[in-house]
Amino acid sequence: MWNVLRCLNLSKTTALGAALLAFVPATAFAQGCGNSGSGFESWLSQYRAKAAAQGISARAISSALDGVSYDPTVIRRDRGQRSFKQSFEEFYARRAGPGLIKRGQSLMRTHAGTLSRVEQRFGVPPGVLVAIWGLETNYGADTAGRYSIIQSIATLAYDCRRSAFFQNELINALRIVERGDMTPAQMRGGWAGEIGQVQFLPSSYMKYAVDFDGDGRRDLVRSVPDMFASTANFLKGHGWRAKEGWQPGSANYKALQEWNKAEVYSRTIAVAASRMMEGR
Repeated sequence: MWNVLRCLNLSKTTALGAALLAFVPATAFAQGCGNSGSGFESWLSQYRAKAAAQGISARAISSALDGVSYDPTVIRRDRGQRSFKQSFEEFYARRAGPGLIKRGQSLMRTHAGTLSRVEQRFGVPPGVLVAIWGLETNYGADTAGRYSIIQSIATLAYDCRRSAFFQNELINALRIVERGDMTPAQMRGGWAGEIGQVQFLPSSYMKYAVDFDGDGRRDLVRSVPDMFASTANFLKGHGWRAKEGWQPGSANYKALQEWNKAEVYSRTIAVAASRMMEGR
């Protein structure tokens, strides 16, 4: 999820990785890493064996990892993150202008029935969910799927900067394939491995994704009900309290900080959500 990766200097990553509750310990996977692509194939071969030892089927491993290669573009993007160095005022003005708020209010009306059902079940109000949707992908407009999610995560799993964290994300990506929620070809998204319109990382997907439309699949790419419910489930799982506000210092603001550890981002969600709710 955009939230996890873009604010991730590893001093913040360790706590967040634990909060996302990965399904198996990162130490269960390959211990090696590299700072160039020269050792990637050997590392990936070792990782295949480790994944099989964790119960991933040979079919899922082959389907997901055959043809995967080291992607230096992903490494350059990882090293070049700057947006979280902005002030709140700069960040908010760039990411949450009047157009985003107005569009969000319109979408709240369009999806009012679904949002009401989600709020009844999880306690998270519409403005918060729609604000997250808008900030993550401009309401789905910015999910062109330029990158292979599995290749991106495999590259970051091999890279030494955050290897243990991403090795664990990769095993969860393989579990998504094995469950049948998405095929490897369908798993295209951001350079850091984020899935769908609200940018879940695979570990969050496995723990919090919800089939809210009842079609048997947890689809965060095309299903708006699944997307809203999954976002709300994540926040509820991180302490969201129904019928309470989300001002700084509150339990609900802390839940937003679990969505994104960067203060400028979590604060932007909170302010944008409040402004969207003003028009309800």
